[in-house]
Amino acid sequence: MSEQQNGKASRVTSATRSTIARLARYTVVRLFTLFITVVIGVYLTILIANMGGFVDQIRRAQIREQVAMQLQNDPTFRSLPEEQRQQLLEARIRNEEKRLGLDKPFLVRSFSYLWDALTLNLGRAENMTSDSGSRQVRLIILERLPATLVLFGTAQVVLFALSLFIALHLSRNYGSWLDRLFVALSPLSSAPGWFYGLFLIIIFAAWLKWFPFGGMVSVPPPENPVQYALDVAYHMVLPLTALTLSSIFISVYSWRTFFLIFSSEDYVEMARAKGVAPRTLERRYILRPTLPTIITSFALGVIGVWMGAPIFETIFNWPGLGRVLYQAIQLFDTPVIVGSTVIFAYLLAITVFLLDIIYAIVDPRVDIGGGSRRA
Repeated sequence: MSEQQNGKASRVTSATRSTIARLARYTVVRLFTLFITVVIGVYLTILIANMGGFVDQIRRAQIREQVAMQLQNDPTFRSLPEEQRQQLLEARIRNEEKRLGLDKPFLVRSFSYLWDALTLNLGRAENMTSDSGSRQVRLIILERLPATLVLFGTAQVVLFALSLFIALHLSRNYGSWLDRLFVALSPLSSAPGWFYGLFLIIIFAAWLKWFPFGGMVSVPPPENPVQYALDVAYHMVLPLTALTLSSIFISVYSWRTFFLIFSSEDYVEMARAKGVAPRTLERRYILRPTLPTIITSFALGVIGVWMGAPIFETIFNWPGLGRVLYQAIQLFDTPVIVGSTVIFAYLLAITVFLLDIIYAIVDPRVDIGGGSRRA
């Protein structure tokens, strides 16, 4: 008996070690592949943000203009002969370009930019400043992050709750007039949020004058914290409605379809025949198998929260990360563009990695590192 117990314990230990080794191998490989993806994405962003060397030409022209203006205001410089003035001007320009690294080829500098970006050394913005007057890219992003999180985070939570509730209701009442209405309105989600935002501003701000045209808070802002929060909520009504309208119909239609597919499975019919309560049937046999899809949709939506929407925030004059990115593109501010992309790339990679772990938790059929599903 003891030999059998020892043999059984040995097999269990061996299986445990094999599982740990498989998980460790999968984790290392997965993290490495995601890191390579982030590196490629960030480097392509650096190349695109420089526009094939066009941004360097703009910076050199700005340096020449600034140095020339500074020297023209110097009486000593104006008193020099023309040839000496030109030599001094060119020398100052070369020194400034060397200070900014423009004396090196862009290909060489691109790898230095890549290393700084991957190590989150985001550096200083070229043209933009934070509200406190700093040019640190980190501060520019951190100052605008709360506004984006408040608006898009709230929108994602509201959209998730409404979509789940309505989709479950429609799956119970398949073929009803409400079900047919959402199916008919699903193409409306092809329009972006800013498209609905324009109509909402025209109707409820310009015509009816019920809500403000944009902004996050009134000017001057209320001093009382409760009044300040209510004022922010009042300014969020139109943008929140626009974001919800742009996604609610297709989200409900997609989830309702998944619920209907799983509700027709044989094991659901068998449980229904055994007399399982409808709520229990819905929670255990229909909602549980669709959790990976729902979690993926919600997680990727949350990732979008960190980036905001450039056009959307510009239309509503919302001081978030999307508007910062839009301004950076207009001003050719490469550090801010790259910094925003780096943060988004890291968050996306972390989310994808965590989703694999969450899938194994919510769906026991998933075999992490095994390359297939268990029977």
